[in-house]
Amino acid sequence: MGKESLQVLNALDVAKTQWYHFTAIIIAGMGFFTDAYDLFCISLVTKLLGRIYYHVDGAPKPGSLPPNVAAAVNGVAFCGTLAGQLFFGWLGDKMGRKRVYGVTLMLMVVCSIGSGLSFGHNSQSVMTTLCFFRFWLGFGIGGDYPLSATIMSEYSNKKTRGAFIAAVFAMQGFGILGGGIFAVFISMVFKAKFDAPAYAVDPVASTVPQADYIWRIILMVGALPAALTYYWRMKMPETARYTALVAKDTAQAASDMSKVLHMDIEAETPEPAQCQGHARKWELESAQCQGHARKCDRDTQQLRNAYGLFSKEFLRCHGTHLLGTAITWFLFDIAFYSQNLFQKDIFTAIGWIPPAATMNAVEEVFRIARAQTLIALCSTVPGYWFTVAFIDRIGRFTIQLMGFFFMTVFMFALAIPYHHWTLKDNQIGFIVLYSLTFFFANFGPNATTFVVPAEIFPARFRSTCHGISAASGKLGAMVGAFGFLYLAQSPDKNRTDAGYPPGIGVKNSLLFLGGLNLLGMLFTFLVPEAKGKSLEEMSGENEDGTIEELGRQTLSHRTVSEA
Repeated sequence: MGKESLQVLNALDVAKTQWYHFTAIIIAGMGFFTDAYDLFCISLVTKLLGRIYYHVDGAPKPGSLPPNVAAAVNGVAFCGTLAGQLFFGWLGDKMGRKRVYGVTLMLMVVCSIGSGLSFGHNSQSVMTTLCFFRFWLGFGIGGDYPLSATIMSEYSNKKTRGAFIAAVFAMQGFGILGGGIFAVFISMVFKAKFDAPAYAVDPVASTVPQADYIWRIILMVGALPAALTYYWRMKMPETARYTALVAKDTAQAASDMSKVLHMDIEAETPEPAQCQGHARKWELESAQCQGHARKCDRDTQQLRNAYGLFSKEFLRCHGTHLLGTAITWFLFDIAFYSQNLFQKDIFTAIGWIPPAATMNAVEEVFRIARAQTLIALCSTVPGYWFTVAFIDRIGRFTIQLMGFFFMTVFMFALAIPYHHWTLKDNQIGFIVLYSLTFFFANFGPNATTFVVPAEIFPARFRSTCHGISAASGKLGAMVGAFGFLYLAQSPDKNRTDAGYPPGIGVKNSLLFLGGLNLLGMLFTFLVPEAKGKSLEEMSGENEDGTIEELGRQTLSHRTVSEA
């Protein structure tokens, strides 16, 4: 970046870590806590929904959601998320990050509450209502991805930017953990209050009427963390990079960041004498400087308008990067969401969760929630925070490559001797390896695919490109959510769940997911390393004249104000 680079952006780049960084992490992070809670809590209650609304008299097993209903309930939020990522990503570049940031949160609050309500009492009306609200819940969650990532990247300094963005995303781990803990607590309360026999003893009495409240409470509680942070989101100023580089209001950007930084910032590479010298020089040559500024403004506008999103110039500069971020996120999410949403099926297959007929409805919720909570506590959450600790030391590229590699290794280690792991004496070994795949998913591509798109694209496309990359990931999540339901079914038609055709079995499904992780390793080589570089250096905005022009405007503004 040249000597005349925009001072307010330089101030952000070299800012020492201050309280406002942590405030931004908490405000944006609570959105991600809510996102994860809302997206993954559905997997805790799908078996309960089947027992309540799809009970069949005389059946040897408890009721379960039909394939089309299970696919809709599990996947409809991802459809909404994909749409929201594209729409709000685009809107964040057109209207500003802050202006649409609160809208996503209110959507999440309203639709979390709506998900726990229902019109009518029959299965069709309840599932239709649930799917309707979960689609729009996903739409709000989708907006949170590009906006939170972009806001955090544009607020951060370049030395610890990766850790700050990853810390926002790491709140997803606490959201998954929080959902599991709350489901354990609620199911314990209901179990103590409304005890019931196992399904095999009394099929009807095994599902107490009050169980219908459990899934509603679990879904509706997701509104609380979102509602609690709404006020603080509205108080955040627009990011300086959007205001300066997209809205082209450098005076407002300087004013906003002066309030945020309290004019108290110390540069880590201070050059006060040089800066004062430049200021005196610009003051002495103010008339000439303003003439140059007007000329540069015209030239810069021409350069800025020279290419748009998906033009040949964009594709030349950033097309490979966008392909890399989109494909790696797509491949990763197929494996990640397949694992997350269907942990309960894998745990049942290896015998970690007892057969459904041996439990009542509330106990089944408790067992599923406990299993997922243990996985989150022991592998998911630590994995996220390992990324936070190391991303600015060893870099995004290394962490992503390493994560894909170990996920591949551990999935093959689970799949190849799969029969060995299903034996009762070997279940602990299976859980350890299964947990390690989650650890390296989160100390790996789950975090880096979120961080990198917020760093490598120009400010005017940053939110949109992050939204496209994230939407590609959610497309993978939908493939995982819909496809794994069918793939993991037993090849023996007599052993499939009710309504499902024979699949390829859990073993072959895990082999398939391992192959996708191997592909993810290869596509990682398309993604550049952003460690230690400014956003403008990564995006190339300091090469098209934009930064130099804005720097002139800022110094001119400073000269006038000092005079």
